[in-house]
Amino acid sequence: MEPEDAVGAPRGVRLGIGAAIVVVIVVAAIVIAVAVWRGANAPVEVVDGAGTPSPSAGPVEQGDVAPSPGAVGELYIHVFGAVEHPGLYVLPDGSRVVDAVFAAGGLRESAAPEGVNLARELADGEQIAVPTKEQVASGEVPTPAQPDGSGGGSESPIDLNAAGPTELEALPGIGPALAQRIIAWRDDNGPFGSVDDLLAVSGIGEKVLAGIRDQVRV
Repeated sequence: MEPEDAVGAPRGVRLGIGAAIVVVIVVAAIVIAVAVWRGANAPVEVVDGAGTPSPSAGPVEQGDVAPSPGAVGELYIHVFGAVEHPGLYVLPDGSRVVDAVFAAGGLRESAAPEGVNLARELADGEQIAVPTKEQVASGEVPTPAQPDGSGGGSESPIDLNAAGPTELEALPGIGPALAQRIIAWRDDNGPFGSVDDLLAVSGIGEKVLAGIRDQVRV
């Protein structure tokens, strides 16, 4: 009988350890489920009647750009052009253009990411126009309306002969690529003699010029 008692004790210990492992696994699964549920609640919403409902979070298609972290507050942003779901979106204060594009379902295949400054911080009430590759090539980039009040640009016109990339990218319809072309043209040909000289810059057509004429000077 003694050998049976000697075998029985370790078996009970083994059963106790197995039960403890099962409990640990169950608790870990609950913690992971709660974390996933919290992460799925993105602070982006679509205004009723303003367009197609926002899709679930996913990567922006061109350039694999991920959304930037947001802060507390609300911004009403109208996104249109070469995005999957154009419409009016409510984003956290401190969001950037990439967040608005992300909320609108990402870029379409035809989109030209270089035609819009994805890193720019948003202002309440503004429009984001994402151009197509065709529009950028022809200079027919859509010009978004500027928000009323503060937060929509500088009060005095930008000097084309002194402005850097950041100042130029703040102009409607001027993305990083066009800003660099303006600076390159200035470096190669000397100072701009008039605002109309912008038409000599590749990618700037009559519509783009009309949208920024009052906001620039020489």
